Amino acid sequence: MKRKVTLKQIARELDVSISTVSKSLRNSTEISEDTRQKVQAFAKLYNYRPNNIALSLKNKKTKTIGIIIPEIVHHFFATVISGMEQVANENGYNVIVCLSDESFDKEVINMDMLANGSIDGFIMSLSKETQLKKDFHHIEEVINQGMPVVMFDRVTNEVLCDKVIIDDQLAAYKAIDFFIEQKFENIGLVTTVDYVSVGKLRTDGYIKALTEHGIEVHDDMIVRIEDIENCASKIEKLIKDKKPDAIFAVNELFAVTSIKLINKMGLRVPEDISVIGFTDGIISRFSTPSISTISQNGLKMGGRAAKMLIERLEMEEENEQYTTELIETELILRESTLTL
Repeated sequence: MKRKVTLKQIARELDVSISTVSKSLRNSTEISEDTRQKVQAFAKLYNYRPNNIALSLKNKKTKTIGIIIPEIVHHFFATVISGMEQVANENGYNVIVCLSDESFDKEVINMDMLANGSIDGFIMSLSKETQLKKDFHHIEEVINQGMPVVMFDRVTNEVLCDKVIIDDQLAAYKAIDFFIEQKFENIGLVTTVDYVSVGKLRTDGYIKALTEHGIEVHDDMIVRIEDIENCASKIEKLIKDKKPDAIFAVNELFAVTSIKLINKMGLRVPEDISVIGFTDGIISRFSTPSISTISQNGLKMGGRAAKMLIERLEMEEENEQYTTELIETELILRESTLTL
């Protein structure tokens, strides 16, 4: 059986644009007869079966962007969506937001549902399950059919598309570097399981900072959380058994939970244990004590992701040169850390 090919592969093999392939397969009179025959013969030879819905998308502008996020618990995703919507509206686009709920299947269903002519392109952050499975066929399929995708925050190098990220490893490094400057050495880490890309990178930053400062890394000082709902028992065990003098939490919920448990155990923040979180949401700013944190600048990340997608949607010619843009972060110091 001959292998199946995608629109993008046909375009590459015949040295034409994806748009030319798409129009040739639909017998568009915009394309010369010779080119049409060549494209159709190649597609038939390699058993190409066009996705009629996807093929129509390039010619049916909806001025709507589909956004898929893994969850809405974290303030970060709310700010990112605000940034996306603001830039989209300024450019005459609307947004549709879908929730994958950290589920691979739901992520696939959301993409299938939106790729029926409802939207012009996707902005997305990968679900935990998608990252665990390392199955990105649903994303590659829509890209291969001519629909642009921009990934943000949780991304993968296995899919070629535009991306907007922060330097998660460097941000975590800066937090640990601050703790070490404050003479802390028994530093605990509350992070995600390693298959979540941002958690893994922040864990790498923690390890790198300790190592470069000549501090031994102890795996039992690292708490890896898979289920946010049941994270308290693991964090409590870290505080009780290892008695850290500082904790770095890779998201806001882990930071708040850590502080709550420290207080519950009769200890004080920051006098007994200093805490730095990640995100800089409303909870970090208005909790007691207010939480020192890494600011992800979600508003800017969302706005940039929307701008990148709209620019690609409005290109006159197909462009397979993709960009990964870094958004700057900042360590914001508040009441949960001591400053010597």
